[in-house]
Amino acid sequence: MAGWIGVDLDGTLAEYHGWVEDGKIGKPVPKMLARVKRWLKEGKTVRIVTARVAADHDGSERRKVQAWCQEHVGRALEITNKKDYGMIELWDDRAVEVRTNTGEPVNLQRRGKD
Repeated sequence: MAGWIGVDLDGTLAEYHGWVEDGKIGKPVPKMLARVKRWLKEGKTVRIVTARVAADHDGSERRKVQAWCQEHVGRALEITNKKDYGMIELWDDRAVEVRTNTGEPVNLQRRGKD
């Protein structure tokens, strides 16, 4: 198994300017959308990683995300809110990359945090 690439939805694949009451998903982020489409064309597996489905008891959020993917990506993608050992990358606007087994952040100056 080649593994899968996780892509966050809000703020990474779709514009996010704060939560709105109806949970509407923002417009696609063009550069990230093109990257995801390229990966899919190359045969890579891409999953949407979003907290939207963490407490989605009636499936409405999952359906909303699937419809957004169908419209903008051109196909439905698997949706999850969990990592597993098959995930090889995570693209996320809130993540801080850490050097393996060190606790040391990568690109700390760029992020301006510690």
